Order: sequence, then C-alpha cells, then structure tokens
Amino acid sequence: MPPAPRPITPQGAQSKGAGSKATDWGDVAEWYDNLVGDEGSEYHQKVVLPGTLRLLAATPADRVIDLACGQGVFCRQLFNKGIPVTGVDAAEDLIAAAKARGPSEIPYLPADARDLSRLAEESFTAAACLLAIQNIHPLPPLFGSVARVLAPGGRLVIVMMHPCFRSPKECHWGWDEGTRVQYRRVDKYLSPRKEPIVTHPGKKDGQYTWTFHRPIGDYITGLGKAGLLVDAMEEWASHKASDSGPRAPAENVARKEIPMFLAIRAVKSANSPR
Repeated sequence: MPPAPRPITPQGAQSKGAGSKATDWGDVAEWYDNLVGDEGSEYHQKVVLPGTLRLLAATPADRVIDLACGQGVFCRQLFNKGIPVTGVDAAEDLIAAAKARGPSEIPYLPADARDLSRLAEESFTAAACLLAIQNIHPLPPLFGSVARVLAPGGRLVIVMMHPCFRSPKECHWGWDEGTRVQYRRVDKYLSPRKEPIVTHPGKKDGQYTWTFHRPIGDYITGLGKAGLLVDAMEEWASHKASDSGPRAPAENVARKEIPMFLAIRAVKSANSPR
C-alpha cells in the first residue's frame, strides 16, 4: 500500500501549542484554498462531507455553526441545501478566501473556536468541526464554547484523522511477506502528545504548527463534562482502491479494515453546565 497520506490540512486549525494565542493556517491560505477548491478535496468529496451531512442531519429549520471552517467548503455545502450556516475561523486569510468564493449570504466570523463569546447563547441548533480538532488545544474551552452557543438538543459532529491508526509519526504501514498481509503498526496511542506539522508541504521555510494527539477517551470524557453527550461514533475507511500489483488485494483489505477517519456526534443535554 502507498504510504499513508499526509493528514488533510485542517480547516483553520487553532491551537495553544506555542502560547495562549491561537495559531492558524493563514500563512498557507492560498495553497489550502486552491487544494480544497469550491467542492473540497477528494477525501472531502468522497468521505468526509457526505458522512458529516448524514450524521448532522441538518434541515433548513436548523441554524448551523461550522467551527474552524477554513475557506468555507462545508458552509457552501450546507448553503446549497438551503440550510442557514455561519462559519468561524481564526485565520483571517481563510475567512477572506471563504468570502471571496461566496455566496455573500453566508456570514463568516474571524474568531477562535475556543472563545465564541461574540455569539449569543443557544443561537445554533447544530455545529460541526471537520478535520481541525486535533490542532485545537486545550479541549475544555472548545467544548464549553460550543455547548454555550448550542440550544438544548443541539448536536455537534466532529471529524478527525483516526487517533488510533493515523497518529503522526507513531503509525506506519507494514508488509508481512510470509502471510502477505498489509498491516498498520501503532507505536504509541494512550500518551497525549503534540507534534510539529509543516504548514506548507514541499516548501522548506521552517514554518509549522502543532497537532495534538489524544486517545479517544479524552474526547468522549471532555464532551460529557461540557454536557455534550455522545450518541454516535463512526469510523470511516478510505474510498481508494488498488487495481494492480501483487499486493493490491491485501492493500484493499487493509484500507477497508483500518479506518482513516473518526466521526463523533454529541447532543447537548438540557442539563448542560453554563
């Protein structure tokens, strides 16, 4: 199997890896905007966006907030379905790219997802955070801010690279010649850690941001403490397939059996802390 793809660049990733100020992907906004385009990258189109739309189950009666929205690919999907949506991202350059792509009716707010104090309490009925949460730290302010702006019964869908099998630098593909099995080697999982991620692949400018690895339990527990109760969790495999070569059958089995993405849906409890 080819090497595991570089994690899809998070949409407006934010963290406190180097201090209290949120970091973002504004320095590579043009590159990322071109990569994602109007309808999303291949992984967006084939796996992430369809799965998120299904889990979120939003209708035109909802009010959705897209956290770390980047250049607005998910916002545009929702808008095209007649669903009211607001995009939030810490990178002003990505917000500008989202606005430039339109439509102008979608409101975008430059803001840190950990602090949504500019938005009214219980003003949304659904929220999403796609391919960004592993670059946001710490989790409690994020979950608390989401719980604050969600109405009781509102749901949140989080999609991330699978922390069990796609953790940067600690997971690798391997091949067993004897059994002709493609396997995934996991060197570390339970220990929380942060890793530097180059912000512009192929450009040796020394710029990086942080990705934060956490075991799945940290997400479930953190959501629960904020009054966001998990009611669904799905693991999504890659849509790709090998069609030639002696290892193709084993590669395809590995793709189907070892998920690439983890999706979590949580619902705000009526007793959620304020």
